[in-house]
Amino acid sequence: MPLRHSEPMTQYGDLLPASAEITSAANARVKRLVALRKRSARDAEGVTVVEGLAELTLAVGAGVRVQTLYVCPSLTRDPSGRGLLDVLGTAGTEVVRLGKAAFAKASYRESPDGWLAVVPDPTLALAELELSERPLVLIAESVEKPGNLGAMLRTADAAGADAVIAASGVTDWGNPNVVRASKGTVFSVPVASGTSEQVLAWLLGHKLPTVVATPDSATLYTDLDLTGGVAIVLGAEHSGVSDIWPAVAGATVRIPMAGQVNSLNVATSAAVVIFEAVRQRAIADSSAAKHHALPSEPQTNRGGGG
Repeated sequence: MPLRHSEPMTQYGDLLPASAEITSAANARVKRLVALRKRSARDAEGVTVVEGLAELTLAVGAGVRVQTLYVCPSLTRDPSGRGLLDVLGTAGTEVVRLGKAAFAKASYRESPDGWLAVVPDPTLALAELELSERPLVLIAESVEKPGNLGAMLRTADAAGADAVIAASGVTDWGNPNVVRASKGTVFSVPVASGTSEQVLAWLLGHKLPTVVATPDSATLYTDLDLTGGVAIVLGAEHSGVSDIWPAVAGATVRIPMAGQVNSLNVATSAAVVIFEAVRQRAIADSSAAKHHALPSEPQTNRGGGG
């Protein structure tokens, strides 16, 4: 199915005829994009905004259905956008051409690259999350800053985590700034939200052990066995995790600190602990593979004695 617009596409960078270009920042479509910066508007429609060719490409590659693509031909520079347009063309995505002034109004970036889209909100219900046989889950309690959430998502994506869960009613996975900070990985890693009590009940229901990272622990993060299924729980730097977690956690761990501060940035802490789990699992899997490997040739008695 071709891209939906009134006239055939001509060449890359000229997605729609100039006569169809929206040039006014007061246009209704542009006003809608501006309104979607507010969570209430996004929640009401169940959508969010993705800006940037790289982020859009990752989202589409993860299976996200783009509702509407907005392009400013005078800002597009990267020829790799051809591939994205081919994919969206097959899906019958609507494409709207914006002029510079209109795109600048809709954009939330300082230096936009001419690509912006409206897509479904990525947040799942806890019940919708699917876990592997050996789950690796990251839980962030009361972490609100888009930069931290984005960095944690990029770490989770790199580590192959099953999910990132916000144990907080205020975390907004659909915030365009979270989408941007995550480089689009908010669409490649399943994300969900709930109160701390709801998340804890979900963990208990899945019999998934929890490990809480806290500077008060006596156990170093490298001294704990993280090779099995595990949920790693972290809280905001200023407050840490709430009292509900240490009381029910299977274990607590700390990252050794040699300086004057007693805690790392939460996204940094998440990366340190989750990649320790990745390291331990890689070693365990390698050892198991060697142990179970069959010899390449039948073993025979090569001795000569009698």
